[in-house]
Amino acid sequence: MNMTKVLLIEDDADIVENLTAYLKEEGFQVKASDGQAKALQMLEENRFDLILLDVTLAEGNGYSACTAIKAKYDLPVIFLTALGDEFSVVTGLDMGADDYISKPFRPRELVSRMRSVLRRAGKNSQITVIGNLTIDMEKGVVKKQGEEVFLSALEYRLLLVFLNNRGQILTRNQLLEDIWDIAGEYVNDNTLTVHIKRLRDKIEENPQKPEIIKTVRGMGYKMEA
Repeated sequence: MNMTKVLLIEDDADIVENLTAYLKEEGFQVKASDGQAKALQMLEENRFDLILLDVTLAEGNGYSACTAIKAKYDLPVIFLTALGDEFSVVTGLDMGADDYISKPFRPRELVSRMRSVLRRAGKNSQITVIGNLTIDMEKGVVKKQGEEVFLSALEYRLLLVFLNNRGQILTRNQLLEDIWDIAGEYVNDNTLTVHIKRLRDKIEENPQKPEIIKTVRGMGYKMEA
């Protein structure tokens, strides 16, 4: 599975926590850095597809970080900025940024801009194949043996949670935390069982003997890596 890997360079811990959780739910893998030096070290050690970069950092600044990244890596950069004035925007774009979004921003708009930048950069690799199942995370389309499978918002989010944690056992509590109140639909321990059953009914060849989302007795569930 080739999931889009995002490096978030941001020194506000609350933004890092909330944005990481949201992007993970949308099918992205996210690693975070609070400054320029750490970010450059992470780029040396990991492969990323996209950079989200705050203009104002406690250590270094977004403009110099962008220059350093662009000098060495062919990666798209989106600036996150509370400085919405024309000078700041133009400066960021002149430094090589591919796009910018002003704080406070709507997470859904950010994701849309990220996918647009990834398309332009030719780095959009958000199609996953598991057996007879194909998941296109950019379009939000799931197909089984080539036929589209229609999932509810909650079922789709549940599927993404499993995709993001392939090979790992997820407890019921972990799943409840990850899909809490999606689409305004309250989920508790009892209804979680119902949603997992419905998801299996739609994606498994034999829902009575699931091969994609397996039950690990006494522990939880696991999607095979």
